[in-house]
This record gives sequence, structure tokens and C-alpha cells, in this order.
Amino acid sequence: MPKLQRQDYYDTARDMNWDLSYVTEEEAFPEVLSKSFGTTNRDWWGWDEPYKLTFREYVPNQAGKDAGIYSIRSTIARSDMYEKLDPGWKSAVKAHYGAIPIPEYLASIGEARMARFGRAAAWRNMATFGTLDETRHGQAQIFFPYCLLDKDPQMDWAHKAAHTNEWGAIAARSLFDDMFTANDAVSTAIQLTFTFETGFTNLQFLGMSADALHVGDIEFGALISSIQTDEARHSQQGEPTLKILRNAGKGPEAQKLVDQMFWRSWKIFGLLTGLSMDYYTPLEHRTMSFKEFMQDWICRQFMDQFKDLGMDLPWYWEEHFLPELEWFHHAIHLGVWFWRPTVWWNPDAGISIQERDWLEQKYPGWNDKFGKYWDVIVDNVREGRMEKTYPETLPVVCNCCQLPICSPTVGKAPRMTTHNGRKLTFCSDVCQWVWQSQPERYDTHLSIVDRFLAGHIQPPNLEGALKYMGITPDVAGDDADGYAWAKQQVRLAAE
Repeated sequence: MPKLQRQDYYDTARDMNWDLSYVTEEEAFPEVLSKSFGTTNRDWWGWDEPYKLTFREYVPNQAGKDAGIYSIRSTIARSDMYEKLDPGWKSAVKAHYGAIPIPEYLASIGEARMARFGRAAAWRNMATFGTLDETRHGQAQIFFPYCLLDKDPQMDWAHKAAHTNEWGAIAARSLFDDMFTANDAVSTAIQLTFTFETGFTNLQFLGMSADALHVGDIEFGALISSIQTDEARHSQQGEPTLKILRNAGKGPEAQKLVDQMFWRSWKIFGLLTGLSMDYYTPLEHRTMSFKEFMQDWICRQFMDQFKDLGMDLPWYWEEHFLPELEWFHHAIHLGVWFWRPTVWWNPDAGISIQERDWLEQKYPGWNDKFGKYWDVIVDNVREGRMEKTYPETLPVVCNCCQLPICSPTVGKAPRMTTHNGRKLTFCSDVCQWVWQSQPERYDTHLSIVDRFLAGHIQPPNLEGALKYMGITPDVAGDDADGYAWAKQQVRLAAE
């Protein structure tokens, strides 16, 4: 039989909607997994994906991508390219590998849920490809660091991190479980594919791929670029889902879903990408600051999308989000470096004389706000007081984002409240709003500090915390450059 031309069958094959007769709509699409938001089955028949793809096209495309990246991996395995990479960049890659590969597998659960419980046939067709995409992403990003285990034991955390109680892993699991593994199909489309993938990861992978090529990490650059081309396609499921909800008069519900997950995504994004761009990437290879990247790509894209879809910017945009672009990741970076034994990578302080000048240029006032704290650390390193550069206990952690609480104002107390007799601490008004908007969803989750106070961590000190987190001496983080930046500043001061 001759092959049919694509245009002869595509619309019929992808959009086979019909009225149910043998079961009720509620039985086929249970609320807990699908969630109607008050819409009817027929409301979804107008769902139309931007990307048009057939299985006949999908398979050779993906096979070609895999052939390309695995051939590069095989070639580079016979070289010493990894050993020659900047230590700070290696830390950026290891932080990425620990935080992303297993959640990529978990994202396939969200895609599979949409492939079964999405309320339009065209959507279910698109999500099926998304399920295959996310499985591929997880496999590739587990295999590549596995091949580097003989060169760097911290690469083991690409597979291990998500299965531990390390504080960063707890924060990542809290976000990703909220976003897709414990979410209904409609909310997943809006929060995962529209908010997180279209707004954050798609552009992050573009930026990281470009940075990787600049620093000479061809392997990582090829891998991330290959993944991004998939993200660009399956991330488009959110926009038509939003349109259906708005057309059905459910715009406020869709707005709330976006507002909640944009903030939660921003917190993790600021931790991973903010540190990588402004501190871990070698100075000579930085094309823009993290703030510039956020303003030019993330903020502008979201403002355009919201305008096109007739939606509003999140209520906290001007008062909370934009100001945090100036300070949040700098504060988190200072904390991650100080608590460096609790992470699976080697934080790069990134504060040589030249880097401090760059930071002051990109973030006017950086030296007054953050440099003075680093000055104390430099003095302690210079005088051999290394014990003062390490923590003795755990920091206060937000019960929503699960990240250490920091503030742009010295002495400003965290937000504290009580729910059903339980004391809660939040880093911001927005995190408190997110938590209190769905208390039944978050109330049973314990932060790393909650677990410490509950006696789960024994002995109740930093040593016990490291054991609880699964951090062993061979992978515990240390300064990426061996404190060369501190010695440089001491030498220049003497001159």
C-alpha cells in the first residue's frame, strides 16, 4: 500500500473526539486526575496544538538526535576535555545533573497523565510524544554523567540526589511533585508546560547550551541543545489549554495556577541558573548577567505571552519578583558557599578582583550589599581561621520553597504564622500566599529544619545532618578554586 501523504490523514488521526456513551464523562475523566474546572467535554474539542507532528516524523528525528549526542559522547570519552574545563563550570554542570535528570523522568508521569486524562484527543496525541521526550531526557542526562564517574565521584549525584534528603533535593522534589507528579492533567499543562517549560527551562537550556560551547564543553552543549529542541515542541501544550479555560470563563482559575507556579519555579531557577551564570561561568565567557538574561528573555517573553492571551502579570510582579532579580541569587550564592559541605558540587566563590568589578558593574551596589560579607571570609582565610568559614548548624528554611530564608534588609524577620497548631516560616509574602492558597496540599510536608527539630536527624548537629542528607566526605562540596580568589586579594592588598 502506498504511503498516504501527511495532509491526507493528519487532522483525522490527531483529533478523534467523540461523545462518550458506554461510560460517563466523570468515569473517563475523574476530577482528581483530569479536573474540569467547570468545563464540558465539548469545550475541549477546539484544542489546537501549535506544533503538528506525526509518529512517522517523530521516530527518525529522535533517532538522529540520539545518534548525534552519543557519538559526541563516545568521541570525547577518548580525550582529556573534561579535565581541562574550568572548575566553576564543572560545578554548574554537576549542580544541573543532580537537580534535573530524575525530575525529567518524573515529568514523563505528568506527560503520561495528560496523554490519558487530557480532555482533547489532539492534546492526548501531543502529550504522548511528550512522555517519550521526557523519558529520553532522563536517560541521556543519567548516562552522560555516569560516563564521568571515574573522573569525578560527585557525578554520581546525577542519579543519587533525588533519592536523598539533601536540602536542595528536598526543595526540588517539593517543586516537581507539586507541578506534575501530584497534579491533575489540566493544571499540569498550565503549570509545567506553559509556566515552567515555556517560561523557564526552554530558555535556560538555550542559554546553558551557548555557555557550554563558549567554555569548550562540547559534550554538555550538544546534550542540552538536543533536549531543548524537544522542550520547544511539547512545552506548547499549555497555551491552547489556557485558551480553552479562558474561553470557558475560567480565566481567574488559570491566572492563579500560573501565579503560583511562576513563583515556585523562579525560586529554584534563581538557585540553579543564577549561581551558574553570575558565579560559576568563567568571567571571560559570560555573555550577560543573570539579571539581564531574566529581563531580556524570561520577563519579556512572559509579558508578551500574557498580553497575547489576555492575562495579567502575576500580582506580585512589580513589588516582589522584579526586586528579587537584584539580590536573591546573590544571597543564596553566599549561603550555598558557606554551607558548601551540604551540596554535591564544589561552589565557586566567583569573587576575584576582576569578578567583583564585573558584579558591581552589573549590579550597582553589590560590593556594599554582599562584598562586605565576602571581605570577612577573605580575612578568615588569610588568617587561617577556616573553621569560621564553615557552618555549625542549619539555616532557617522556608516552608513553601524549602530554600534557606534570606532578605535584602538586614535584621528583617521572616514571615511566621500558625496553621492547626503548627508554626510555619516563610521567606516572603508570596511564598506565604502560595502555601495558604492550598494548605491541604502542603501541610504534611516537613522542611529539613522541621525534620531536625522533630528529631529525625541524629545526632542533632551538622555531622548528623550531613549523614541524614547522604553527604559523604568524598562528595561533600568545597571551594571550587581552592580559595585562590582569597589568596589573590591578600596578595594585591600587600602590594
